[in-house]
Amino acid sequence: MEISDPAKLFGLPAPLAAQLQAGLAAPYLDSGDGELLLLVHGSLCDFRYWKPQLAPFSTCYRCVAPSLAHYWPGAQPAESESFSWSRHVDEMAELIAHLDAGPAHVVGHSRGGCVAFHLAARYPDLVRTLTLADPGGPLQQGEATVAQLPETLNALRAKAAGLITAGDIDTGLELFVDSVSRPGFWKKSTHEFRMMATDNAHTLALQFRDPLPAYSAQLAATIRCPTLLIDGEKSPRMFRKNTEMLASWIADARRETVAGASHGMNVAHPSAFNRYVLGFIQATSA
Repeated sequence: MEISDPAKLFGLPAPLAAQLQAGLAAPYLDSGDGELLLLVHGSLCDFRYWKPQLAPFSTCYRCVAPSLAHYWPGAQPAESESFSWSRHVDEMAELIAHLDAGPAHVVGHSRGGCVAFHLAARYPDLVRTLTLADPGGPLQQGEATVAQLPETLNALRAKAAGLITAGDIDTGLELFVDSVSRPGFWKKSTHEFRMMATDNAHTLALQFRDPLPAYSAQLAATIRCPTLLIDGEKSPRMFRKNTEMLASWIADARRETVAGASHGMNVAHPSAFNRYVLGFIQATSA
């Protein structure tokens, strides 16, 4: 897939492209040999998010990092198309089939953690192990029939999406990114992260129109593959709560916390994150 500005690749190779049944071309990076290790990014990100993992992981595994449909460098959706977490789940299943290398070790971060979770639930034969890092989405607890994110958080995110739609992209991104990490994170973030988020800013309003489903104990109980839950010591409470509950709901799940890290733990603290992921996968494969 040709990139108009090679500098935007951050030193990574140009992606390959898988032709999906829906007519979309799924761009992905493919490095290394061995069992397939699939990396699923979250909000405002794309395959570049996994730069700190690609080289270390590809020494042991065939490491594939795709960009989900309509994230950079893919085309923005036409009015006749929909942006859907559920379609992203099916898309990852189709990509694994296209690669003819499953089942895969699947690692998902934030919104990508929700996609990875449902990939394991919907297509259990395609997932060898599952790692969820600060998985995004609400929790279904007790007898409540609807589980949603707090209204204050929804209002803040709606404001961020409105600012971006109105053209004030930097302010909108700062508001959103600080809400899922910690205050001041946007201003302290790297140039590469800010460029990547800006390239994907158009997806924010789209994902708010397609809210993530709630995690439930019943669905979590259907996950049968070895599972690792990772959170950051300083991650917002909603992510730490998701990690805590999923670790208790999924049979024999393992949990690790990256000391000193917030939501972007794989970028800010890659050594610890990589050690936890590789250690878990290798232990379950022994």
